Amino acid sequence: MFKINRLNNIANVGLELLTDNYEMVESLNNADAALVRSANLHETELPNSLKAIARAGAGVNNIPLDKCAEKGIVVFNTPGANANGVKEILIASLILASRDILGGVNWVTSVKDEPEVAKLVEKNKAKFVGTEIKGKKLGVIGLGAIGVLAANVAIKLEMEVYGYDPFISVGSAWKLSKYIKPSKSLEEIYRECDFITVHVPLTDTTKGMFNQDAFALMKDGVKILNFSRDTLVNDDDMIEALNSGKVGKYVTDFPNPKVVGHEGVIAIPHLGASTNESEDNCAVMAVVQLMDYLENGNIKNSVNFPNCDMGVCTQAERIAIHHRNVPNMLSQFTAAFAKENINISDMMNRSKGQWAYTLLDIEPPSTPDIIKRIEEIDGVLRIRVIK
Repeated sequence: MFKINRLNNIANVGLELLTDNYEMVESLNNADAALVRSANLHETELPNSLKAIARAGAGVNNIPLDKCAEKGIVVFNTPGANANGVKEILIASLILASRDILGGVNWVTSVKDEPEVAKLVEKNKAKFVGTEIKGKKLGVIGLGAIGVLAANVAIKLEMEVYGYDPFISVGSAWKLSKYIKPSKSLEEIYRECDFITVHVPLTDTTKGMFNQDAFALMKDGVKILNFSRDTLVNDDDMIEALNSGKVGKYVTDFPNPKVVGHEGVIAIPHLGASTNESEDNCAVMAVVQLMDYLENGNIKNSVNFPNCDMGVCTQAERIAIHHRNVPNMLSQFTAAFAKENINISDMMNRSKGQWAYTLLDIEPPSTPDIIKRIEEIDGVLRIRVIK
């Protein structure tokens, strides 16, 4: 029986998928796996029993990925599970950035006690005039699960859409509307677009990508939407760009003291994926991935180990080995089984950076001596026997 520790509330629709072969436990100690949303695990002592962590969401900044990899702990996330929720709030934000709806609503609230409120509205509504998004140019930076949906829906809203992603996956490319104009550089997005929305992970190259140099290339009055990561934007440069009129509106899902309350900023309290449907989708995806790994050794959507899927084992036994991505590992594994006259009927090896993962289906079953011998190979992080 597998022991699962839930560090945050997870939607019941996901937990209900767990079979009688799983037990929910209150402590991480001795747990086989953990389900998490926002709990910070950077200072947490991870027990040797822990084999996997599933994050019900896309971001994994709260999980020590390298520390987990060193211990052979697979970290899963749920990319795309909340994509539609973010897409829908993005549609709303395009409208909010182009029409001063919030300013108008706030003004009406301020005069709610006036007896002639209807006349005041007719007299003052011109102060809140805006523009339509139809025919405007939208630049979508990052064409993953969310970016593709954003680009496609903008086409249906009759916008002219530019897409930029030098690392676009085959799956995303298939889903992308043929009417999207592919951009070969960020500079083209900056120069051409009236609206820019960003959907990329935070890396050394993307941190602070919206800065003084980037703003200088953009149209005056450009509207920028950030539902990805707060530190993609240099806040000081953004404030300067707003003050000068270079940026007309900045919609961010990540409020902080520098931008909150500043004229031209629409700060949303991190609601991009805050829908019941998104929470359900993330929970289901996290639990399904976790179960497939524990029961079959398959990895899908891991952020620290490579994807590796051999379906359900039909042989006597499956061996799963987490190891460093260094030469001569596979030959040592196969030699250990050959020495005991054990046949490897199927095998898959995948690598991701400095880490690698190997699945082997064998007949007949292994012995404790073989497992111990493989555990002692330099570079092996964890070995699991899956019946």
